[in-house]
Amino acid sequence: MRIRVLVLLKGAPESIESHHNARRRAFSTPLLPPREVVHPFCDLSDVAVAASAPRNPSPWVPRILSLLDGSPSMESNLDSFCRKFLIILSPSFVAHALRSLPNPNPNTNYDPLVATRFFSWAATQPNYSHSLDCHVSLLPLLLHHPSSLRGALSALRRANLPLTLPAAHSLASTLASAALVDELLWLLREMKNHNLHPTLSILNSLLNALVNASLIDSAERVFKSIHQPDVVSYNTLVKGYCRVGRTRDALASLREMAAENVPPDEVTYMTLMQACYSEGDVNCCLRLYHEMEEDEGLQMKIPPHAYSLVICGLCKQGKVLEGCAVFESMVRRGCKAHKAVYTAIIDGYAKSGDLDSAMKFFERMKVDGVEPDEVTYGAVVSGLCKGGRVEEALGYFRFCKGNGVVSAMFYSSLIDGLGKVGRVDEAERLFEKMADEGCPQDSYCYNALMDGLCKSGRLDEALLLFRRMEREGCEQTVYTFTILISELFKERRNEEALKLWDEMIDKGVTPNLACFRALSIGLCLSGKVARACKVLDELAPMGIVLDSAYEDMIAVLCKAGRVKEACKLADGIVDRGREIPGKIRTVLINALRKAGNADLAIKLMHSKIGIGYDRMRSVKKRVKFQTLVDS
Repeated sequence: MRIRVLVLLKGAPESIESHHNARRRAFSTPLLPPREVVHPFCDLSDVAVAASAPRNPSPWVPRILSLLDGSPSMESNLDSFCRKFLIILSPSFVAHALRSLPNPNPNTNYDPLVATRFFSWAATQPNYSHSLDCHVSLLPLLLHHPSSLRGALSALRRANLPLTLPAAHSLASTLASAALVDELLWLLREMKNHNLHPTLSILNSLLNALVNASLIDSAERVFKSIHQPDVVSYNTLVKGYCRVGRTRDALASLREMAAENVPPDEVTYMTLMQACYSEGDVNCCLRLYHEMEEDEGLQMKIPPHAYSLVICGLCKQGKVLEGCAVFESMVRRGCKAHKAVYTAIIDGYAKSGDLDSAMKFFERMKVDGVEPDEVTYGAVVSGLCKGGRVEEALGYFRFCKGNGVVSAMFYSSLIDGLGKVGRVDEAERLFEKMADEGCPQDSYCYNALMDGLCKSGRLDEALLLFRRMEREGCEQTVYTFTILISELFKERRNEEALKLWDEMIDKGVTPNLACFRALSIGLCLSGKVARACKVLDELAPMGIVLDSAYEDMIAVLCKAGRVKEACKLADGIVDRGREIPGKIRTVLINALRKAGNADLAIKLMHSKIGIGYDRMRSVKKRVKFQTLVDS
């Protein structure tokens, strides 16, 4: 017993001393104050300020935003910062910070997933839970990350937070941009559950989502359910119609807007004009432009792109003077034309053969302070070459080459121009120089040189170039085959031409009317009309229908004085049910007239041949074209 007491007494000083040390440490370490909850704007409730005065952002906002750098240590940096300054970010602060992040853009290097990391980190703060505003502010940042966006939407739905009208507006806009139709329908159900009536803005967002998802029939139903659609509603529906090629319905919507007293804006007209231009309907495009001009509210709002569509469309149709009239109207209204407009007019003048006007407009372009680009110089060089002014074209070519703006288009135009004026050797040297200067030899350049060689009687060299084109993997187009087939028939090398035709079909190159015309003319003139008809019959199962092929063959035979063969071909066309007799009769009359055989044309016109019938006892027989020459 004595020993135990001694042992206890022996250890007592140490335990007493450690107890006193612990007490000293407790009293010497100050207690930390509770963390402060920070908000995105300074609290000025105790200061008299005007109600309309802008709110002062909190100094914590830029500090926190600077930490959202996407680095691996981003979350730990946020933790350290908040511990150091004893702060907790409020849900309103988190929502404001998310709205302050850069907008999603695929062309920037900013990673929108930084927002999801910040959102997840914020949820780990003590005594914190996300508000509806936080969820809504995160979603627009994930538009270009569909999987992350769907994950964030699932988190919002799980949170089961009470919905507000401002939040519903923001959600509708985001979901419409992402074309998430099912989620938009969920939003409408949630609004109904929270006794919130969908506004026109939200219905327009649903309409936009359906259009973006190409669900035009559903979009029409939503549009019809809108009590008083506004210009945004109509514009969205018009956009949908144009996207799926229903331009007539889109134009009908424009007329409906006038009937419903909803004034169209520049977006309405631009959407329709772009659709008409894409379909090649320049006249409709021009009508819409004139409607904009006549509308006093839109006169000064006509965008430059509207002028471009009209001017470029008119020039493509060869109506350069009308295009210039629109250009002058554009200038008068103080709208500056860009390079594409000047280039379209220069190209239009050049293609119509008015090179002097093209060059004058080219000079005006430079005077107006618009710098010509590669396409403009290409149009000038091409026009000069087609007009036989090859030396001038070479001068511009050398100028462009010195400024580093030469492309394969320049070479193909010059090679074609040199070939047309018989300077084929120069064209060959220019072709070879292309590869040395790092400019790819495309099919246009090969075709231009091949055409030049054929025109100068060097067919065998053209065939060698064709095989070289094949070896080097350059695409052989239908124009490539047309050049060679036509020249082979002219040289009476019919079998080689037919082999080349078969090779073209085997390679999957679809013949066009010009290519078949080269083949049919060659076969008809060599007395092989049946062979030409057989080739045409073989094209039908491939889905290739050449509408005026028979007309061309009849015209060629009549021009060559082979009226009997033309009549036999006409009867064969009618017998096979390919064309109605009346049309073939008209074709044959025109062909005879153009070939100078007016007597036969008049005889055919006043007879029952082709469309009339002769009765032989009880049998009616059509009067065949063959009777024209037999009689």
